[in-house]
Amino acid sequence: MSVAGVLFLLYDLLIAFSMQRHGCIGSRRVETAAKGNRMDIGIDIGGTFTDAVLRSGDGSMRSLKVPSTPDDPARAVGHALERLLGAAEAAGVRRFLHGTTVATNAILEGTASPVGIITTAGFADVIELGRTNRASNYDLLIRPQTPVALVPPERRMEVVERIGADGTVWEPLDEAGVAEAARALEAGGAKAVAICFLFAFIDPTHERRAREIVLATCPGLAVSLSSEVDPAPREYERSCATAFDAALKPVMSSYLGRIEAILRDAGIGVPMGVMHSRGGLLGAAAARRRPIRLTLSGPSAAAIGAAALLREAGFLDGVSIDVGGTSADVAVIRGGAPALRVDGMIGTFPVRVPTADVLAVAAGGGSIAWIDDAGGLRVGPRSAGADPGPACYRRGGTRPTVLDASVVLGLVDPARFAAGQLALDSAAAAAAIEREVAGPLGLGVREAAVAIHRVINATMAEAVRAVTVARGVDPRELPLVPAGGGGGLHAHAIADDLGQTRIVVPAAPGVLAAMGLLDAPLEHDAARGFGRVLDEIPTADLRATIDALADETRTAMAAEGADVAAAEMALTASASYVGQGHSLEVPFPTEAPDPAGAIRRGFIDLHRATFGHAREAPVRLVSLRAVLRLRSEPLALRPVAATNAARTAREAVLESVAQTISVVPRGALAPGEILPGPAIVEQDDTTLVVPAGWRVTTHPAHLLMERVAGRRA
Repeated sequence: MSVAGVLFLLYDLLIAFSMQRHGCIGSRRVETAAKGNRMDIGIDIGGTFTDAVLRSGDGSMRSLKVPSTPDDPARAVGHALERLLGAAEAAGVRRFLHGTTVATNAILEGTASPVGIITTAGFADVIELGRTNRASNYDLLIRPQTPVALVPPERRMEVVERIGADGTVWEPLDEAGVAEAARALEAGGAKAVAICFLFAFIDPTHERRAREIVLATCPGLAVSLSSEVDPAPREYERSCATAFDAALKPVMSSYLGRIEAILRDAGIGVPMGVMHSRGGLLGAAAARRRPIRLTLSGPSAAAIGAAALLREAGFLDGVSIDVGGTSADVAVIRGGAPALRVDGMIGTFPVRVPTADVLAVAAGGGSIAWIDDAGGLRVGPRSAGADPGPACYRRGGTRPTVLDASVVLGLVDPARFAAGQLALDSAAAAAAIEREVAGPLGLGVREAAVAIHRVINATMAEAVRAVTVARGVDPRELPLVPAGGGGGLHAHAIADDLGQTRIVVPAAPGVLAAMGLLDAPLEHDAARGFGRVLDEIPTADLRATIDALADETRTAMAAEGADVAAAEMALTASASYVGQGHSLEVPFPTEAPDPAGAIRRGFIDLHRATFGHAREAPVRLVSLRAVLRLRSEPLALRPVAATNAARTAREAVLESVAQTISVVPRGALAPGEILPGPAIVEQDDTTLVVPAGWRVTTHPAHLLMERVAGRRA
């Protein structure tokens, strides 16, 4: 061993000894969160499992997974709390943080509340016309990529009003027409109203007055304004975002109310924090006011957790893949934080709100394997979900899934799945694969299971390419973070496909999204639209807008009882060259004496870095956004507790070869130990597959590092 290797090992042992001494490994003291008398709880709802993490005042952690309850996701939160908290511990809870896919699922599944639109006369069909683009040029039966079903023609109302592109009032608002439209929408079954007037992002006066009229006329309707939801040009995108925000208000208000009732019944008296799409937290009241911000809530939490893990492991950049039961969520980490985007999509619909740059693909442990009409093997997008689940669950599911293939291949121990809470039936898994895949393709059951893994691995690798290679980023330079219950099963295959040489595995991969909630900052943002040439905007107007946005965010944060003085303010400008249809997000200093100059310089530099060229030409300011961020305590990632569990071996099929493979409990790995592949590392929430040519090193920062021992053919 080299001198550096010896020093590294000694450092590992020193760290481990210190942890043992202070109760971080193998100590019963760290299991008692009540002694810290203050606890943070993060609960994230996935399609198959709901993950929960509790961090006590001394930094120790508890975690668990419970089956999700698709009929009412809130019930799974109650189940998790019952198992996570002791009888006398509820009073010690300091923060309760929640990540959820309820908003996204309501849009994708069409279960959002009936919504109507009130818009400028002549523009009722904007939401149906969309951008006239097609996902498939030759599919004659393709469904329109616009939310027509959400807002059918009979629920689109026009009123006379008009504000010009320069902000002047061309036609005053027909207030009687607004009241009549509201009554018609309520009579037609609408539960919410989206108000989208032309150029309201420049002057929101008409929209605000229309809201007053709607609420006075029909107090039971929820109302959203485009000038608050998406204050920027492009009518179709603004209409979509506002319609979805309005449609989600009744759904999310009811859902958050059920969670709050569960907390009260459990004796937890603190307000709830909810993860929003940017990767920050909102109070429940703020989440109710603009629920469109809750789309991609859960995936953003996983990206936050991956960023914290990479920072502690010494990396600022990386890519994470969170493989759950229903989907795989891929995120790029840049500079120690998830990359952001403002042109998000949910399904085929544009939802233009700032979000963590997460790509979700239908590739999870519950993805169903099937044979298409041409006789080819397909995996997904359909999923067995939590109920009935894969065939091996023995809950009524009969279709073979990726998890069934993992059981047949010997990669997952049926007796240890989900910490032994759910014993899997390997015979049922084999029977389903034989009936649905192996028989039709003329393959053996194990051959069919290998094929299922190859298809799903290719799907996941392609998702990573979409957020890296397709955007000019070389994935070979980035470490991969596998998370979720299935991440460790597929990480090596994804990395091999992409040429990645480092994989950083969390201490608790299966609950990384829930852990990310604990690391997320409290965050409020506010935006204003401009749509004007930057040089034509007086400095006083820019400064006044910046101050107003800053005051709005401070007021919102103060309403949640936070320490506003300790929060950090960040400003961004959405800008483009005059004549460009799309814009770039340009950060600029909060105290810039010449904000217009700072925005112009930042835009030109960013344009050159993004597109390889820039020019001295008029710049258009599309909008300004202020983000106030109050950082949480750093997420101290603890090691897996040491265990005396024996190392065993079992037969498994790895890289198409049946072989006897060593199986190591993760807690049995000593600090600094190097475990060469082939091997399987097991823990309660996931299984890590280590093929030949890879090795596992226990990292001093409580992490498991997996590195290529040499380039593979």
